[in-house]
Amino acid sequence: MPSAWAEEIDVFETQIHLRKQGKIEEKLFAETRLRRGVYGQRYDNGQRSDGTESRSIDFPTPLTKGPNTMWDAPGMMRIKIPFGKLGVEQLEAMADLAEEYSDGILHVTTRQDIQLHFVHIDDTPDLMRRLAAVGITTREACGNSVRNITACPLVGVCSDEAFDVTPYANALTFFLLGHPDIQDFGRKFKIAFSGCKDHACGVTNFHDMGAIARTRDIDGELVRGFELYVGGGLGSVPYAAKLLDDFLPESELLPMSQAISRVFARLGERENRSRARIKFLVKKLGIDEFKRLVLEERAKLRPDERWTAFLADLHKLDERPLRPAGKLPEGPYPAGFEAWRRTNIYAQKQPGYAVVTVTLPLGDMTSTQARALADLSRRFTGDTMRTTVDQNYIFRWVSEADLVEFYKGLVATGLADSGAGTITDVTSCPGTDTCKLGISSSRGLAAELRRQLSLVKTELAPAAEALHVKCSGCFNSCGQHHVADIGFLGVSRQVGPRKVPHFQVVVGGEWEHNGGTYGLAIGAVPSKRVPEVVTRLRERFVKEKKDGEPFKDFVNRIGKKQVRAMLEDLMEVPPYEVAPEYYSDWGDPRVYTIGDISEGECAGEVVAFTVMGLAASEREVFEAQVLFDEGKTEAADQRAYVAMVSAAKALTRDLNANLSDDPDEIASEFKKLLVDTSLFSDPFAGAKFSQMFLRAHDLRGKEQITKETAHQLIEEAQLFVDAAYACYERITQQKNQPTAAE
Repeated sequence: MPSAWAEEIDVFETQIHLRKQGKIEEKLFAETRLRRGVYGQRYDNGQRSDGTESRSIDFPTPLTKGPNTMWDAPGMMRIKIPFGKLGVEQLEAMADLAEEYSDGILHVTTRQDIQLHFVHIDDTPDLMRRLAAVGITTREACGNSVRNITACPLVGVCSDEAFDVTPYANALTFFLLGHPDIQDFGRKFKIAFSGCKDHACGVTNFHDMGAIARTRDIDGELVRGFELYVGGGLGSVPYAAKLLDDFLPESELLPMSQAISRVFARLGERENRSRARIKFLVKKLGIDEFKRLVLEERAKLRPDERWTAFLADLHKLDERPLRPAGKLPEGPYPAGFEAWRRTNIYAQKQPGYAVVTVTLPLGDMTSTQARALADLSRRFTGDTMRTTVDQNYIFRWVSEADLVEFYKGLVATGLADSGAGTITDVTSCPGTDTCKLGISSSRGLAAELRRQLSLVKTELAPAAEALHVKCSGCFNSCGQHHVADIGFLGVSRQVGPRKVPHFQVVVGGEWEHNGGTYGLAIGAVPSKRVPEVVTRLRERFVKEKKDGEPFKDFVNRIGKKQVRAMLEDLMEVPPYEVAPEYYSDWGDPRVYTIGDISEGECAGEVVAFTVMGLAASEREVFEAQVLFDEGKTEAADQRAYVAMVSAAKALTRDLNANLSDDPDEIASEFKKLLVDTSLFSDPFAGAKFSQMFLRAHDLRGKEQITKETAHQLIEEAQLFVDAAYACYERITQQKNQPTAAE
């Protein structure tokens, strides 16, 4: 392994020992281990209805080594796979590690990484050394750093690309890895490359920095460069990236990235982590001022030969086919081959070769399956494998003459499902299975949607088949629900004394054009009714769409009022005694609760007022969306603000019965009674969402209203209302808990 990598791992192993001895404080060590790719994970995602603890049922029993302490409870190891490129030895090494140190599952993430879950921290140095021996690092896979740099997995073989961005993504990855200028960020920084502008493969629009390959004729010479964007991001409130340079010369890619990093490190938010991403800095400064500062910083940089050294050999990473090009042999073909060929094969620009997509349900493959894929690669393609941002796995340079035999190999390993990139290929974050922020089971929902849709996929119309469905377990959009045709984000609702898992339904997003449009939530549906949501939406779309009309345009044409109206009956929750299945989540039979809550009569009127107030505020958010869709930007912005005030009032009035309707008084009392007392804080919302309301109130009338700012305020209003619901649940539980005397 590289000597520098070996030294870093030795240092990390020493830090583990020092932390155990109490010689390094936990805050410092936490950032240290995150920068090495070591995450804590959710080990027990709740309690059984009888109050006894139990872990998630979706994973096998982890390798335990002792008491459930921070040192002995399993965690997660994120493995950095730059632009998703993997070789045979690397895949086999990870298969071995998953089997020896984890639960035997390799999980592909939406950043083209590989994650291993249930890994013990004491094992991580050895795991890192074995990865380093095959050229893989976990450094800066997590933490306040430049995360894994992603790229379209078709670059180099795509018919529509300007040029292959692989050498540029590779050069930037290792230029920034461990660079001093990225060690002082307030938050993470994500970069993506795309070979073209129209397709979604690179999804540069929602990245901190996105680079789209472009060429330009300059004095008769075709010159390479990049359309460079900054300040994009999904998260709780999505921001579209802003154009920094319409044609950045290839020689300027690395130094400009360094200059952007320095500006972000110097001026980015430090105290309030919820505002510490670069998207907030770009919004605060404006793109013109941000660009001025970046160019000023660029002029100060000390020259570095690495900026352009890689340009001397842009073909260093070129892939070469293992087998000669050929034509697909004549049939008959094995069962399922034609359906698989239709959805999982992409014809390369190189005649006679194809890209094969292996659909990974929930992004998972077993160690045995990973070894089988490595064998197929060794036999048919060589080191040409790549992971994808929609959690699949691809092989490039498969001779068309070998497609039938390749398919047979996939059938033998259980990975020959068709439907790659279609409605059945549902994307999901880890959700409540392993993520500490998960609210609802996004993986469980995605698995159920995939199961139900697979039963009818031979009957699906092409328009329905082309839809993208994505699920997130919370508001953070790790499942990329904002850019799905139909997206879902996990929330909870209180129904009587019990909590019920719900998902907000998000429509109007666009996966194409590099994630070109963000959707908005239109209402929360109980988790168990979500499959019916998908059925109704796809069926109406197929029935009423115009020729060539994408789903987002269909939603805008009929209006979100119509969309919500067709789903409103699904939003109702029957009593537990009538339908107990509503009160558990997908993939988890336990009652979705922290324990039964006694009903107290004294809370009746307060609960009724609060529920009505929150329901009214949620309706205001929806009306704001309708106004937004009608082009009434200022009215939509005002309605979103009113929704926040309404939700704040509904909660605050319980603590101050004399509260007036004056927004200034509501904001002041909300801060004093709910924020300063930490009543509004919880592990999911924290101070983040309360500050959304207080900031919106403080900026009222002081900030220019644009289409983008109105869209963002609507997003923030929905998040604030969801957080208010969660706060109401906690307050209700506290009121109804028996006292010591009782």
